[in-house]
Amino acid sequence: MTGMALPLSYLMIATGAATFVLATLVIYGNTLSMREGEQIILNKVDDVMIGSPQRLLVERMNHLKTVIIILAVIAGTLVLASAGVWVWIGLTR
Repeated sequence: MTGMALPLSYLMIATGAATFVLATLVIYGNTLSMREGEQIILNKVDDVMIGSPQRLLVERMNHLKTVIIILAVIAGTLVLASAGVWVWIGLTR
């Protein structure tokens, strides 16, 4: 591999890894959302016993959402960078 082909390979590997992790997190988030109850109406006693795990689940899903968004931006940036390097290699040869 000569010139810019080596950095392009590294960009493509990083893009694939970021996309794989992103897909894994999206699948994990979907399995968490399947466990979430649609709507639970609880009194004060039930809220302490049943509501606490539900709140933890919603908190985990909200945190996961921000991680997924950040990782999607990183993966998109890597895709654009790879495309830019690929076009630049094509124009310089």
